[in-house]
Amino acid sequence: MTTVETDVLVVGSGPAGATAAALLSSQGIPTIMLNRYGSVANSPRAHITNQRTMEVLRDLGLEDQAKAWAMDQEMMGTTVWASSLTGMEFGRLRGWYTHPEWKGQHDLASATAICDLPQDRLEPILVSAAGLRGTTQLLKTELLTFTQDADGVTAQVRDRVTGHTYEIRAKYLIGADGGRSAVVEQLGLPLEGEMGEGGNINVVFEADLSHLLAHRPADMIWMIQPGTGHGGLGLGVLRMIQPYKRFMATWGYDPAEGTPELTDELGTRIAHQLIGDDTVPVTIESVSLWSVNHMNVTDNMSGRVFVAGDAAHRHTPMHGLGSNTSVQDSFNLAWKLAHVLKGLAGPGLLETYRAERVPVARKLVGRVHRTFGVVPPMFRALRLPPTADRDAYDAALAAIQVPTKENAAQRRELADAVLGTLPIFHTHGMEMNQIYDSTAVVTDGLPAPRPEKDPEFWYFPSTFPGHHLIHIWLTRDQRKVPLIDLVGKGRFTVLTGPSGAADWTSAAALVQDKLGLEVTVHTIGLGAEYQDTYGTFGRHAGIAEDGALLVRPDHMVGWRAQDSTHASRLVDVLRQILDR
Repeated sequence: MTTVETDVLVVGSGPAGATAAALLSSQGIPTIMLNRYGSVANSPRAHITNQRTMEVLRDLGLEDQAKAWAMDQEMMGTTVWASSLTGMEFGRLRGWYTHPEWKGQHDLASATAICDLPQDRLEPILVSAAGLRGTTQLLKTELLTFTQDADGVTAQVRDRVTGHTYEIRAKYLIGADGGRSAVVEQLGLPLEGEMGEGGNINVVFEADLSHLLAHRPADMIWMIQPGTGHGGLGLGVLRMIQPYKRFMATWGYDPAEGTPELTDELGTRIAHQLIGDDTVPVTIESVSLWSVNHMNVTDNMSGRVFVAGDAAHRHTPMHGLGSNTSVQDSFNLAWKLAHVLKGLAGPGLLETYRAERVPVARKLVGRVHRTFGVVPPMFRALRLPPTADRDAYDAALAAIQVPTKENAAQRRELADAVLGTLPIFHTHGMEMNQIYDSTAVVTDGLPAPRPEKDPEFWYFPSTFPGHHLIHIWLTRDQRKVPLIDLVGKGRFTVLTGPSGAADWTSAAALVQDKLGLEVTVHTIGLGAEYQDTYGTFGRHAGIAEDGALLVRPDHMVGWRAQDSTHASRLVDVLRQILDR
């Protein structure tokens, strides 16, 4: 049997797989990526692309391309609750951090901004980048089985065009093969949660809806109608993919009544139902099914095999955290694999992928599951029974609009229920507060800070080790530069002030001598390489001017030294982080 060799075999070319391949190839790691299909995603599916993911794309040099293909934050910022697109509005929200109170927090957290980038546009960006940087991509090639030993993984794969079966020998394998992961199944990784809780239909279609949306730009209109949805409630979503002509309609069905036949006629009926006008011409692009899942692996690796993305955490699109967390899984894993494969780190570094990312997946799935509880109050406020028919529904809408004092309390209840759905569109803390606690983080002896606000909703900036690097605007030659541009790109970085430059540069040179690891040192402050023009670094870095932040390749603070007397510890700190 023919055997092909590589360093890393990536199974799957979705957001997790393609990100891993692009990052590994950027670091010169020989990588093969399998795609059992013949192309990238053929539907928009995932679409919310948050700040942290945009930071990963920025690290890869792909942010501008992503922004050019995306719907920007302002355009996606209005969320409407209504009976249909042409029907009664129950209320609006300024979601995705466009409300001034949250916009400031959003802008203070990162140099990047949330946007709406559908999966069928995100994947080509990542897949193309991986290929251009050296990833070997095998289309219509599927993983059959694999075995692993002390030195690597042997995978048996099949070319789905020719039927030819052969082996790929890799030092490591990443299973990024989605919610029905063959890698998870073959490894026997433990799972917690539930799968298949209800069914949904996605309809991608084209129509001119500018007359219904141009005056209220929104990436999503949420519809309450009679019918079957989550928990027996009639809930549909009309999502704008491309203003104002390409959309995706989502509507529920009861699996107990059988699987619906996926026809253009069904798609047209659902589109017209949510639009509220069956005279609008629609062209159906696709009709597909998906189920509500709440499940995650309790262990995301075994030996030389790792799982990432939907293979590791499966949940509904609520909060828009799915593809984002998938990309971020790979951002955590790729630099660790690269350092081990280059002989710069010991295998213990890879164990920190488990310690750092499994808690993120568990927290994410739990948060999404809890958020379903914010929707039923909308139905209660409208006095709708779970299985309301059209007559009961129309009567309820008419009753709440009767201008009597008796109905005033109900109208207030509805307004509060609309506001109560804000958590669906506000999870800034979930996006940016992914705090790591592992051997790849060295604390500085000080107690960990406690957030004043709910850390699932509000970003909590801190330079305490294990936290995401704070966002600061610096200047160089009088031009603004974000702090994040000084770090990442596969390397460790030391950030210090002018008086710490000599000591930390010497410490970095010693690391190069002892460990063979290049550590970049950047100085920030008056007269330094980068000017702390706004005084933000000096006030919020949590160190003296001659202290230092050691930032990992994934933008996370790996260690913090209060002053330069600790510079001699840099070698030992990196020994621990890298398992040397």
